Amino acid sequence: MAKRNNNQENQNNRSKMSLEEAGQKGGEATARNHDKDFYEEIGQKGGEARAKQNNNNNNSNNNSNK
Repeated sequence: MAKRNNNQENQNNRSKMSLEEAGQKGGEATARNHDKDFYEEIGQKGGEARAKQNNNNNNSNNNSNK
């Protein structure tokens, strides 16, 4: 009976996907469904958000040094 459970466990482990594999699969699906304009738009939004975040962090650091 224990041998059967081990076989079932091995089958389950083979069918599981790692986080890396899942991310790659999702990225490939996104690439198939979207064009260059989509990536430009999300890159622009990400850059703006990062700049705003960095600006806020710099202001906080400047205020704490006073």
